[in-house]
Amino acid sequence: MEKIRLSKLMSQQGLCSRREADNFIERGWVRVDGERITELGTKIHPAQRITLDKAAQAQQLEQVTLLLNKPIGYVSGQPEPGYRPAVSLVNHGSRFEGDRGPQRFNPMHLRGLAPAGRLDIDSSGLLVFTQDGRIARQLIGEDSEVEKEYLVRVEGRLPLKGLALLNHGLSLDGEVLKPASVVWQNKDQLRFILREGKKRQIRRMCELVGLNVTGLKRVRIGKVRLGELPLGKWRYLGPDETF
Repeated sequence: MEKIRLSKLMSQQGLCSRREADNFIERGWVRVDGERITELGTKIHPAQRITLDKAAQAQQLEQVTLLLNKPIGYVSGQPEPGYRPAVSLVNHGSRFEGDRGPQRFNPMHLRGLAPAGRLDIDSSGLLVFTQDGRIARQLIGEDSEVEKEYLVRVEGRLPLKGLALLNHGLSLDGEVLKPASVVWQNKDQLRFILREGKKRQIRRMCELVGLNVTGLKRVRIGKVRLGELPLGKWRYLGPDETF
């Protein structure tokens, strides 16, 4: 069996992200079959046993994940000219008063905090930021099957077979989209549940069937709901919550 780069295998096994893996290896916090590995780029057989030292496990326990109700006009990832990144909304004063999490806000919680998924500038709703590579991989990894749920306000006339096509049968960027769940919420609003997240996917799907999106809000990621989180506010992912 062909050997695989240790950091890649650690990510595939859900131990951490590849970036974290390299950091742990450099610090001597990774063992393979009981032997400490400190050289970046080391390759091993997939059947070999990888373990993390307690120091690495302790660092992972300190990592935080935040939930933000992103307003329209903020970009979820890298800042664009004239627009603010959504992470700029995360500060002591904008924490949701109803957050009952045990953590006290610490500016160190912003270090290495990255969005786990995109939500375009014209959309609002649930956006996840995390320091934990395991959560990032769960939500946006190539093999992620975590559901994302959206409420989508539309204009236009949906063809007879349009709803069926939205559920399955459309292609974007030369690829057939995964089956979705799309139903009417009311006369001008659709509820989308997706298991993938191509750029501006819902808007482009609607365009293909003659609909124009006038409002888009993400209300759920996996088992975590937006709930009562106010617009522009954030809270910590609770210790009892999982995606």
